[in-house]
Amino acid sequence: MLVRDRSNAFRLFALKGSVLPRIAKNVAGCTALAILVTLTHGLLFSWKVTLTPVPFTLMGLALAIFLGFRNSAAYDRFWEARKLWGELIHRSRTLVRQQDWVRPAALDEGAETRRIARRTIAFAHALRCQLRGLDAGVATQPWLDAEELAGLGAARNPAGYLLQRHAQDFARWVRAERLAAPLAAELDQSLTALGAVQAGCERLASTPIPFAYTLLLHRTAYLYCLLLPFGLVDAIGVMTPVVVAIVSYTFFGLDALGDEIEQPFGLRTHHLPLDALCRAVEVSLLEAAGERELPPPLEPMDGVLS
Repeated sequence: MLVRDRSNAFRLFALKGSVLPRIAKNVAGCTALAILVTLTHGLLFSWKVTLTPVPFTLMGLALAIFLGFRNSAAYDRFWEARKLWGELIHRSRTLVRQQDWVRPAALDEGAETRRIARRTIAFAHALRCQLRGLDAGVATQPWLDAEELAGLGAARNPAGYLLQRHAQDFARWVRAERLAAPLAAELDQSLTALGAVQAGCERLASTPIPFAYTLLLHRTAYLYCLLLPFGLVDAIGVMTPVVVAIVSYTFFGLDALGDEIEQPFGLRTHHLPLDALCRAVEVSLLEAAGERELPPPLEPMDGVLS
């Protein structure tokens, strides 16, 4: 995620975090065509292409509305993903805090609470890796013992495996009469909430905006920008390339931005900073478990928080 000082007066010319590098070729192509149309006065093989601005006004209005709608849908997915990870942080803190209800075993000295905290941290990292297609074993290795690490490596659903290990511990404490059944139900609700977060993230990752809808907008934006010079050249003359460049930048930029935030769990500049969110989980849970040495929060690297 891009972290930038918005008070900078020169951010109008910033390229870092802009979609311009992704659409530069498209904008340049449309502008070059507009220059050619301006030089030939709209002639195509001695045939005058006559288009008035009226259809472009109507078509541009509809295209802008649909692009705005699609970007709103894409941002809703981005914001829902951020809320899900906020819920993950909240439920993780609650789960570790609820360990105070468990009657400690002899010579325990908080070992089980630390194990629950570290396993919950591993859950956050495992979910991050599943959403990004990374190896969960490498990310969770510092937080799990050898037995759990081996079980996680064999699991088809690593994050779900860790929640199941939590449930097994809670059931064992109930049978040993170290945890009252009503309190165990509260702990199970926390696990259920974490499972719901995982399911919500998986739904967003596996269900994109319908391709046919996106393809229609792609094609319409290209056709509009390629035909626009023929509708403007007779009305504004030499200013045609300037207007075409601005309009194509706007439409192609909105299209590219919607593509980027539609899948919020990736590694691009405008995706969610899952590494930083996992570090927030680490700091909170280790502190709640009584750890003294806490990792520092992640800082942006070159203005980007991963």
